[in-house]
Amino acid sequence: MAALRCPTLRYTLGGSAPYLRGSQRRWAQVHDVRFVATHRQPDKILEKYRAKLDKKAKEEGLKDVNELKEVYKNKIQHLKKKASIATPPSSPLPSNSPFPPPPPPPRIPSSPSSPLPTSSPPPPPPGIKTLSSFIDVPKTLSLPPKEIEYIWRLRHASTAQSLCASIPYETYRRIESTAQRHPQFILPLPRTVPAETPHQQQNPQQQAAEIHFLQWTFPSPTTTTVLFTHLAEYKLRGEYSQPHTTVTHHLDLAGPKGLVLLQGTVIEGRGVSVDEGKWLLMCLQKFYGVGDERVERRKLLERFSQGDGGFRVEELLEEAERIV
Repeated sequence: MAALRCPTLRYTLGGSAPYLRGSQRRWAQVHDVRFVATHRQPDKILEKYRAKLDKKAKEEGLKDVNELKEVYKNKIQHLKKKASIATPPSSPLPSNSPFPPPPPPPRIPSSPSSPLPTSSPPPPPPGIKTLSSFIDVPKTLSLPPKEIEYIWRLRHASTAQSLCASIPYETYRRIESTAQRHPQFILPLPRTVPAETPHQQQNPQQQAAEIHFLQWTFPSPTTTTVLFTHLAEYKLRGEYSQPHTTVTHHLDLAGPKGLVLLQGTVIEGRGVSVDEGKWLLMCLQKFYGVGDERVERRKLLERFSQGDGGFRVEELLEEAERIV
């Protein structure tokens, strides 16, 4: 493949380091609210009733308010205990609450020696398809891995916009471990564009690269998803941007069969073909599934996650070129 050159890319992304983070300056003065809440309010109450407290102290034959507080110390403590009530446990938000429930915490990848949980996992959030949506899981458990792979590919063969694959669990575990540390990244997609100089008659086309943003999510213990979005749209719309490709990994058979089944969809009409979706998926596996043998790819992931200004798109393009 020709070199992935993208002259216009530098103008698009230039000045935006660290990537996907707009620089903001906020000028604010911070006060310790704990002091305000615990000290200033009691002082105001004391000042408000000082005259009545002084009168009460004189009636009791006491010197001042401080002596009055000492005399009634035990009674005050008793009334405080009597007035205190136990805090009820927090209840979940009602269904008609305008606030969405908090997202589930990210799943910690299991170590090689730790077994997969045997209890039934909780149901996934709405909108997430489980493996049982595609195949009969109990019947599939009785089949050998090779036959499961064949059935899985046959299940998606009739859908033109689908992506499917089977991944050995050990390979997937390495990919997920990297995804937990680096849940966001960008990948280049090779493009053929017209040459910048019209007088080049012999080679009117040249190779360029379009940058795409990927994001990992972990909606349930048995599913992980990856969303691919045009970087330009993500920078413009943020969390409201529409992905062009979605990929889901199903871990239901990871324990008994050592397989993770992958299923994805390239959404038609969003500027990416199925073959290009396959390229992005292969590129993702090459970056996230690397070991110590590809130090450059690991450093690119770390620099991007840290917002390091040393991250260079040119180095990303060079690494992607070596994948081919």
